[in-house]
Amino acid sequence: MSKTKAKQKARKLSLQALYSWDLGGIDLATIEVNFTIENDMSKVDTNLFKALLYEVPKNLAKIDKAYQSHLDREQDQLDPVSRAILRISTYELLFSIEVPYKVAINEGVNLAKTFGPTDAYKFINGVLDRVAAQSRAVEIAAHKG
Repeated sequence: MSKTKAKQKARKLSLQALYSWDLGGIDLATIEVNFTIENDMSKVDTNLFKALLYEVPKNLAKIDKAYQSHLDREQDQLDPVSRAILRISTYELLFSIEVPYKVAINEGVNLAKTFGPTDAYKFINGVLDRVAAQSRAVEIAAHKG
């Protein structure tokens, strides 16, 4: 299996795990154990899965602040799937500089197309574009340049 597919599976599982964490208030270690038992992790980038699972909540205030100003509604009015996608993608934009900004946005959009409400991917794309412009301005300018 390609590294790209393994990373996509890690993002998919971390979306589901962070959704559970956000709604259920279950502790992260329990979620990790449950996901490891319930899923075939042999085809998953487990390092990425664990990083997203633990680092998104750890950096939640900074992550939420980074995209909050780009929302057209209050954060608590977001559906939980869109909120989890925004958190994962924003985390990658802020903290995973090795991930190109276009990849972070594209992965978020693809998750929204698969798991989000109808047309959520358009909203996610717009918000992440603005977060990327703010957080990765130097990278974007170099790419255009």
